[in-house]
Amino acid sequence: MSFVTPLNFPKAELKISKKGENYFVWCIIRKKNLVLTPEEWVRQHTIHFLINELKVPREKIASELTISVNKLTRRCDLVVVDGNGKPNLIIECKAPEIELTENVFYQIAQYNRELKTNFLMLTNGLKHVYCQVDQSTGKIKFLEGLDQVKL
Repeated sequence: MSFVTPLNFPKAELKISKKGENYFVWCIIRKKNLVLTPEEWVRQHTIHFLINELKVPREKIASELTISVNKLTRRCDLVVVDGNGKPNLIIECKAPEIELTENVFYQIAQYNRELKTNFLMLTNGLKHVYCQVDQSTGKIKFLEGLDQVKL
């Protein structure tokens, strides 16, 4: 597990197992073991951050949500829904060595064209970018964090 780097998240109690040469992590949202890749390491820490720090109920979090963008099937890393089941936050997770560039932002913006959420988060586990989206104007406001946001 040489790729397992410390992240800029509170410590998460992850259940890690090994089978043969592969490591797996238990996903408390999808309720199954997933291959522990660098991106999955970030995604699982993000899930635990949402639940433990921001107090988002598990049932409001979807992992690897399938959507259609320009007639192509895409998967959102994480989507948090509001009390009415409407998507409210999209989170794009990247491996720690991947920079959060304009291209990553473009990717999540495409997802948001379909889901029309109020908030976006991009993370590589080391750096996090938070945005509020005004759906009526399309304007984006960068935020310091999500702790002020009702999720």
